[in-house]
Amino acid sequence: MRTSQDPHPRVRAAACTTLGQMATDFAPNFQKKFHETVIAALLRTMENQGNQRVQSHAASALVIFIEDCPRSLLILYLDGMVKNLHSILVIKLQELIRNGTKLALEQLVTTIASVADAIEENFVPYYDIFMPSLKHIVELAIQKELKLLKGKTIECISHVGLAVGKEKFMQDASNVMQLLLKTQSDLNNMEDDDPQSSYMVSAWARMCKILGSDFQQYLPLVIEPLIKTASAKPDVALLDTQDVENMSDDDGWQFVNLGDQQSFGIKTSGLEAKATACQMLVYYAKELREGFVEYTEQVVKLMVPLLKFYFHDNVRVAAAESMPFLLECAKIRGPEYLAQIWQFICDPLIKAIGTEPDIDVLSEIMNSFAKSIEVMGDGCLNDEHLEELGEILKAKLEGHFKNQELRQVKRQEENYDQQVEMSLQDEDECDVYILTKVSDILHSLFSTYNEKILPWFEQLLPLIVNLICSSRPWPDRQWGLCIFDDIIEHCSPTSFKYVEYFRWPMLLNMRDNNPEVRQAAAYGLGVMAQFGGDDYRSLCSEAVPLLVKVIKCANSKTKKNVIATENCISAVGKILRFKPNCVNVDEVLPHWLSWLPLHEDKEEALQTLNYLCDLIESNHPVVLGPNNSNLPKIISIIAEGKINETINSEDPCAKRLANVVRQVQTSEELWLECITALDDEQQEALQELLNFA
Repeated sequence: MRTSQDPHPRVRAAACTTLGQMATDFAPNFQKKFHETVIAALLRTMENQGNQRVQSHAASALVIFIEDCPRSLLILYLDGMVKNLHSILVIKLQELIRNGTKLALEQLVTTIASVADAIEENFVPYYDIFMPSLKHIVELAIQKELKLLKGKTIECISHVGLAVGKEKFMQDASNVMQLLLKTQSDLNNMEDDDPQSSYMVSAWARMCKILGSDFQQYLPLVIEPLIKTASAKPDVALLDTQDVENMSDDDGWQFVNLGDQQSFGIKTSGLEAKATACQMLVYYAKELREGFVEYTEQVVKLMVPLLKFYFHDNVRVAAAESMPFLLECAKIRGPEYLAQIWQFICDPLIKAIGTEPDIDVLSEIMNSFAKSIEVMGDGCLNDEHLEELGEILKAKLEGHFKNQELRQVKRQEENYDQQVEMSLQDEDECDVYILTKVSDILHSLFSTYNEKILPWFEQLLPLIVNLICSSRPWPDRQWGLCIFDDIIEHCSPTSFKYVEYFRWPMLLNMRDNNPEVRQAAAYGLGVMAQFGGDDYRSLCSEAVPLLVKVIKCANSKTKKNVIATENCISAVGKILRFKPNCVNVDEVLPHWLSWLPLHEDKEEALQTLNYLCDLIESNHPVVLGPNNSNLPKIISIIAEGKINETINSEDPCAKRLANVVRQVQTSEELWLECITALDDEQQEALQELLNFA
């Protein structure tokens, strides 16, 4: 810390760089332990007007420190830090006007953006002192050498606007949009590598997020340059070795040696801009929907070929990510237009699942396909598509098992050591990740086609059964069970034809050491009761003791186990609710009530609250207790549901629960007994529920 105030500017700059590196390497513990001294030291260094480069280093280090600093800690220094930054901004703005000096100012506006981004709505009180200066910089920065400053300041304004929200930003929205439009107009006549371009692309996206549907009027001005950048063809060259040596210093080229004295070169400088432009098109399609409809076909025809753009992974990711959002836009124009767009997308998207070489990109493509199926619905795949998809998924599953065998062989080799094991574990995680995406695709098919997809699925059945064998690693068993869960939930009562494949694995995995496996098994037992029909009665009867045993386990509510345990509680509730003939309801209900509320799994928590409403509305004597003695417990469960955000005021369950509370309020004595058992937070939650439901 002392060196950050050293008389020599190079020492101060090095100290700031070191602090920034430590903030990166040791985050967030470094921030939690040294927040007071580091923030104070960097602000003092920034205040020293003796050297612009040192100020820039200090401002850069502060950005890095803020990035991983808990918001609660930043708030402690907020007032002093923000006022300090503003006073420096005023001085640097004057220096820009008088001398044209810009180095520290370029970094300072980035720091202000980072602070606003980190503290969000807490920046509102300071908005009015910063925005005039930031707009003034944009107006002043018209010379070529100030382009980077202008781009960074526009970025800062958009971050500040996003932080404070639409209501506060609207006082400057029109003025800021005019500045952006003027800059965009100038950019359209500038070089492709203008440093403002990337900042403008991101700033427009943030403006879209701030303004929502009000942004639609500006879209025609933004979309044309975006499509131009996204459509740009990369510069490529096939050169001999001598030519490569001559070009090696040419910035922005990368070369791959092809042998025979030849190299393939690609100019990478434009690829990042292309990827960013593609990502922004995804963003506008997602956010504007109806406002984006007229560009749907043009963007689809741009994006689909980019699924094979192997020069840049993020371009392919954006292309894949765009598909379900573009289909949502097409849907607005009606079924015929939607079918037309899907016909253009479907075949290349399926083929990309089979050919994509990069794991991260492949996962995005598979995720996109699953979401697209859900948008399109039943019947969206013809026989040829289903046949090709079946072959691809079969190959993925077979490859999964083959890779596991190969890893086991490598563990027996002489050169096996800890480093090799770490590499093998990384490979295994990648394989499991793709397995989750196979599960996602099957989920989308089961949930849209229901039992009609089962004949097609049977080509994969032996592979899925293999996943849930007791000898398989636990992630295999988890995802194999999840696939059977989906079959039970969406394809019942026909699902019972497969019961002998999953009956014992589902019951036995309730005892598994891994909570993820127990959760998958418990969820399956719950949907069995809810959707399975009478065929599943005996299995539900067998399940109850196993579920209860997990719930009553001493460590069942630890952070590691709680989600699995809550799925068990929910499963017991579903059996009581949907299969009451296979369990002694009056005996189990008091236990089930004592296990509530659920906190972590919001979806299952809502299911339990709905069932609780059914029981209360039917005046179930076991739930209400003798002389309504269980009502204080029930009221506390409702309060906790509101605190945990399980209860959404728009959900029908909220109104039912509010009516329960109002009913209790009709008895002054009973209500007093209930309310005195609640703390202040619970009482406030109940009042909020009554106000909005």
